[in-house]
Amino acid sequence: MAECLVYLFTGFLESGKTTLIQETLADPSFNDGNEKTLILLCEEGGVRYTKALAEKVNATVVSVNAFEKLNAAFLAKCEQLFHPDRVMIEFNGMWSVDQFLDVEMPLRWILVQILSTVDASTFQLYLNNMRSVLYEQLRHSETIIFNRCDDSTRTLYLRNNIKAMNKRAQLIYENKDGTIRAAAQEELPFDVNADPIVLEDYDYGIWYMDALENPRKYEGKTVTYNAKVYPVNETRPNAYVLGREAMVCCSDDTSLIGWWVHTKQFKPRPLSWVRITGRIRVEYDEGYGGEVCAIEELAREELPHHEEDYVYFT
Repeated sequence: MAECLVYLFTGFLESGKTTLIQETLADPSFNDGNEKTLILLCEEGGVRYTKALAEKVNATVVSVNAFEKLNAAFLAKCEQLFHPDRVMIEFNGMWSVDQFLDVEMPLRWILVQILSTVDASTFQLYLNNMRSVLYEQLRHSETIIFNRCDDSTRTLYLRNNIKAMNKRAQLIYENKDGTIRAAAQEELPFDVNADPIVLEDYDYGIWYMDALENPRKYEGKTVTYNAKVYPVNETRPNAYVLGREAMVCCSDDTSLIGWWVHTKQFKPRPLSWVRITGRIRVEYDEGYGGEVCAIEELAREELPHHEEDYVYFT
């Protein structure tokens, strides 16, 4: 029984989902025209699927106007009627991705990729006003495409906020003319070459995300910063987790962003705040699936009082 590959496209209305699907199907390296594609259209924006295009790429478009209809029985009926080789789901930007992932698919349907499109020019607006909905759309995505970028686009700001929601996502930046642009190496708000690198509280988030993506850049460097000791399920001898909390979708839903600290003295109290100076080393983390930074503690001072707040990515 041949597998049917399922691709889920998420993002808000007018974020470019339809254009991405059309361009993907028009690419002969992806679609030779002999495979049958079923497009489940869950919302309709300014760009439409024309009959001529559907015939050209051997696709059938079926509209789904309510989330309740996107259920196991409906998908089974689609399998029976169309028996597609692939399915591309253009998801509604206001529906729950989590709930959809719980829907039972036909036996041979395999969800192979979740892709998201984001209009870079409106990202900050959605982040400020609809953070929880944005998080719902992007938290599971393997590839996130920021389109409509221009010279004013702050790729570091986009990257850091996305990585707080979804550390594993691959980010692509697309110009208004459709060409792919490299992520700009924007100036960091601290001196990477200082010894030690001294981080202000509001710079921690930017430093963490940069170190997460470029751990070798910081290998062997010394850093000083304030952070909180977090209790975690995993225990390591002579080591503790030190970090800060980043707001993910709301103040009640935060994500710990921090590193393991290796110490030669006693471990600090859980939930205490400390000011640490340490040397960065790079080690492999199985949970993350790649290299990450770790801190070799050189000096530590417990802070009697620290105003707890979230990290910032601006």
